[in-house]
Amino acid sequence: MKEINTQTSFVVFDSFSELETEDKALLNKAKEAVANSYAPYSHFHVGAAILLENGIVVTGNNQENAAYPSGMCAERIAIWNASSQYPNTIIKKIAITVKSENKTVDKPVAPCGACRQTLLEYEVNQKEPIEVFFMGEVGTIVKANSLQDLLPFSFDESFL
Repeated sequence: MKEINTQTSFVVFDSFSELETEDKALLNKAKEAVANSYAPYSHFHVGAAILLENGIVVTGNNQENAAYPSGMCAERIAIWNASSQYPNTIIKKIAITVKSENKTVDKPVAPCGACRQTLLEYEVNQKEPIEVFFMGEVGTIVKANSLQDLLPFSFDESFL
């Protein structure tokens, strides 16, 4: 038997003003996407914005449905939207933000497991890391340098 230790590091920004201009713009696009989400059941709105290597930003937002779990997360909508409109274009960054109708979300909200797995597949296929920024409505912002940082011991096509 042996023990394996993994280590990841994240950058935590105490405020929006600490971000680079490009990252602020991407998070602002994610905030705009929140406004178009459809969340009449959870009242938890999520927006995602993806920056492609060609400079185009593609957005997505969560879409719920009374027939749970027929809805879809913002991150997967954004990545599939980007892939269908701009196939084979490198994905540089994704920014995710939320808004709740029930309370102020004051801590960063990371992508769910299904979204992490989906986003990871694009990172593995393009052989370049995708930076991930995530935040709540207010407070700190977290940056991961790669999806691998959010999903160690991940499953990908190499197992198939």
